[in-house]
Amino acid sequence: MYYVVYGFFYLFSLLPFWLMYLLSDSISFLLYYIIRYRRAVVKRNIAIAFPEKAEQERRKIERAFYTHFTDNWIEFIKLFSISEKELNRRFTANYELLDELYNNGYNVQTHLGHFFNWEYANMAYGMNIKHPFVAVYRPLSSKVMDKILYKVRTRFNSHLISAYNFRKEFAPFMRKRYLLVLIADQKEFPRKAYWAPFFSKMATFVQGPERTARLNNAAITMGKIKRVKRGYYISEVILLTTEPRSLPEGEITKRMIAFIEDTIREQPANYLWSHDRWKYTFDLQKHTAL
Repeated sequence: MYYVVYGFFYLFSLLPFWLMYLLSDSISFLLYYIIRYRRAVVKRNIAIAFPEKAEQERRKIERAFYTHFTDNWIEFIKLFSISEKELNRRFTANYELLDELYNNGYNVQTHLGHFFNWEYANMAYGMNIKHPFVAVYRPLSSKVMDKILYKVRTRFNSHLISAYNFRKEFAPFMRKRYLLVLIADQKEFPRKAYWAPFFSKMATFVQGPERTARLNNAAITMGKIKRVKRGYYISEVILLTTEPRSLPEGEITKRMIAFIEDTIREQPANYLWSHDRWKYTFDLQKHTAL
């Protein structure tokens, strides 16, 4: 079954971009108007983030999000066969900052939000930086699809470690140089979370990225991805600190949240709005805010 499914996606990836984007437009239309995939969640999230915007403007962001959402997965299929040259033409970044940190002897931990197209970022960074590029992922329940996604995502020197077995799988990289990238805007169960304002409402954030940063004392960078035009992206990494233990508890998370908010405001539709980001309610009697 693995070879049948992989072969199908590989052949599909050979189609020209323009044809695949026509398919993306059709799927986006179906998801938005017919299936109405998570429409209520997307609408509510955008309203929370941008209460100052008119309903018409929020609806425009909402509709554009679905196009970017389907493009993200169509572009992922392209990664089955895309060349290094073509990917570097479509995704650029300031790799020089990371190379400078490598040359100065630093391990690096990069915090990233759910910006499209994070799949391009995973592969492009993996083949363009000096550090071994290590990304944390959640294995799929389908062993066939999990094996396929793992194979594609590691085509160009990226390394994946399971979120469910993080300590064991990350241990070998700690004995040498590494860049660990974490999608750090995940929501968390209230009792385990950092609570902080995210746009206009309190939200939960995982504590793992900050705790890992302090434990390993790696240089901390923040990453953003912006859509230049359809199928083309530019990424920027900024240095937060080379001494995370010198910052107060929660400061890394607060700065990360501010960075993600600013990036979203630059391109509101290029963020993953379909997750129920404000699922939990902040209780002043039970929870402590950063």
